[in-house]
Amino acid sequence: VTYPEFYSLPNGDLLFFYRDGGSGNGDLVLNRYSVTERRWQRVQSSLLGGEGNRNAYWQVCVDRHSTIHLSWVWRETGDVVTNHDIAYARSSDGGMTWTNTLDKRYTLPIVEATAEYAVRIPQNSELANQTSMAVDFHGHPYIANFWRDHPTAVPQYRVVYHDGATWRTTQVGNRTLDFHRRGGGTKRPPISRPLIVLDSDENRTRAFVLFRDLERERRMSVAVCESLNESSWSIYDITPDSVGQSDPVYDAQVWQNQREIHLLTQFVGQGDSESQEDVPPQTVSVLKWIPPTDQ
Repeated sequence: VTYPEFYSLPNGDLLFFYRDGGSGNGDLVLNRYSVTERRWQRVQSSLLGGEGNRNAYWQVCVDRHSTIHLSWVWRETGDVVTNHDIAYARSSDGGMTWTNTLDKRYTLPIVEATAEYAVRIPQNSELANQTSMAVDFHGHPYIANFWRDHPTAVPQYRVVYHDGATWRTTQVGNRTLDFHRRGGGTKRPPISRPLIVLDSDENRTRAFVLFRDLERERRMSVAVCESLNESSWSIYDITPDSVGQSDPVYDAQVWQNQREIHLLTQFVGQGDSESQEDVPPQTVSVLKWIPPTDQ
């Protein structure tokens, strides 16, 4: 059991996703806990099938209508350079059946040949594995990631989103520091996984992408976009000092209820491929950031 993740449904039931297998060879399993029956049950033994040749790294979001949105990248081996493509599926019945954005029902398990692709990204593109996703007021998915779009280009943060008719991609800011990752285990890139948060109603959707970047002295930063159609991003640093190798982590329930981003922050050391970095004890803090109402 690897990459265990829990997500709650509006009725209180709990979804449990995990990988059965290893890097480059594994399947996505889905269980559900019923609060009325007070028991667990298996929903899918193989939702995303690696066919013995690959595995999926996924992220999940549950919208206000209880629809489960699932996106993922494939990896062919244990080497991070074999990450490729971003795919998508959704379920409106608690994970029993799954469809694409055209409401065409998948035959399960979903495999490489049958998946709907939000964007095709080749191997050796510095594509991240598990990152984050969100859903707007209208039920459209937004996926944050980073990759290079040309062999000589610098990896950039990007948001891939569905506008109700087609998939679109927008670049977040303009990074200038290149990097290359290779091999197995946990890598130590100069940037964090991105975290996407949406402020969305019937009329507009504002996007916030939180990240940590060596270019910004490893502070926790946020990129704000008032309209993805215009793809104009403003970037702010929201911690005064470096957070080391920390990834952004926030309280999703507080955001949903109060429209405040509560970040768990701590200076974190991380060596490459599970090696240790000598860091003295560090303070753990919760930083409250309230997005401005107007830009």
